[in-house]
Amino acid sequence: MNYEIVHTNTFTYETKVDQSLNTIRLKPLTDEVQRLLIYRAEITPASLTKEYTDLWGNQVETFFIPEKHNLLEVKTTSVVSIQRGSFIQEIQYSKRMQDIFHSRQFREHYLSYLNETDYTLLNPEQLAEVRRGLGEMDNPVQYALRVMNYVYETFIYCGEATSVDTLARQAFELKKGVCQDLAHVMIGILRAGRIPARYVSGYLYVGEDSALKGDAATHAWVEVMVPGIGWVGLDPTNNVEALDNHIRVGTGRDYADVSPLQGVYRGGGSTLEVGVSVTLLDDPGD
Repeated sequence: MNYEIVHTNTFTYETKVDQSLNTIRLKPLTDEVQRLLIYRAEITPASLTKEYTDLWGNQVETFFIPEKHNLLEVKTTSVVSIQRGSFIQEIQYSKRMQDIFHSRQFREHYLSYLNETDYTLLNPEQLAEVRRGLGEMDNPVQYALRVMNYVYETFIYCGEATSVDTLARQAFELKKGVCQDLAHVMIGILRAGRIPARYVSGYLYVGEDSALKGDAATHAWVEVMVPGIGWVGLDPTNNVEALDNHIRVGTGRDYADVSPLQGVYRGGGSTLEVGVSVTLLDDPGD
């Protein structure tokens, strides 16, 4: 599948601002199943960007605008090719995988994705409620699937209930949230079961007559480390494995590691308008 993604962030300031320093994480990843074919960032007022790879392997661009301005627009255009098939349902949890999962080396290697963050931490009462619904963790592959289904069945997808700063334990109490909240809750449950899990930021292509949710802006889901195999994406918002309609931009411990745009400036308040379009360029089945 080939997709074109156009993502526009427009900041309008109450008064003119200056000395704006910004960081964007909007460049899709290239890996064994996803290939970035075209990427272009257009910034108004015009600014040059510097690019580097962060600790988590994400492509990060920074730019500085010294002159006064009352509007900042960041428009990125990407073309991505994805070939990813479903396989987690076919995985048999072998004795060798079990040995890897319980090994000290496995836990040390993925420690960053086992330790809770403020975004993902659930309190003991909430985890006890989860255990009553799911039972104890015995097989990490099947447990991860049960957790995804639990979050999907228990939480209501609602854009008005939470904000970008909402923590997993707050969303858990509400039993409501957007894809960011559902991903954080799922990660918190998995890490409590000693399963390495990471946050994925990206886009979701939703075709016609689809019941999938999460295509209005950026999307978020979870990747689970399957011992001896690698990272597998699970989308609790839609209760599906992340396949070739999930376009990966960045991964990290939680949303803070992959926030699409961060910045500081000198001046008054601002409002943000976000527009995202994901277009299927060709369909091999045609």
